Amino acid sequence: MRILKRSGVIALTLSAALTSFGAWAENTSPVGLWRNIDDVSGKPRALIRITESNGTLQGKIEKVFPGPSEDRNPKCEKCEGALKDAPVIGLVILSGLKKDGDEYTGGKILDPDNGKVYSSRIRLGDGGKKLDVRGYVGVSLLGRSQIWVRQD
Repeated sequence: MRILKRSGVIALTLSAALTSFGAWAENTSPVGLWRNIDDVSGKPRALIRITESNGTLQGKIEKVFPGPSEDRNPKCEKCEGALKDAPVIGLVILSGLKKDGDEYTGGKILDPDNGKVYSSRIRLGDGGKKLDVRGYVGVSLLGRSQIWVRQD
């Protein structure tokens, strides 16, 4: 009977350790659901799902948080080409990012408000709970940053 109790305790301890490791491991990657915060108003703008395929990250808008006078189903009116008037929900706004040391670089980010595409880089912060998202033209010094907050 003692052996059964001891093996049960060991199994529970091992299970808890593996569960904790899984939660820790998730926060070392930007893959997941993020809430972006408007850098001007400080209010939530959208939920973006970041996924990884073959070592490259992309981010797609899953939900928007429009203001009281804003369209509930906005379109990318200022986008060009195939994205012109595309629904913002479902739009891939982040693409081509690859791991480079402690950040992801070499990507592009689309601003649905103005339809412009910028070079981008992202870096995890606060133990994987926040994401520093930088969009820029030319060099990273010429751009703007947002902090996104992990939702999952």
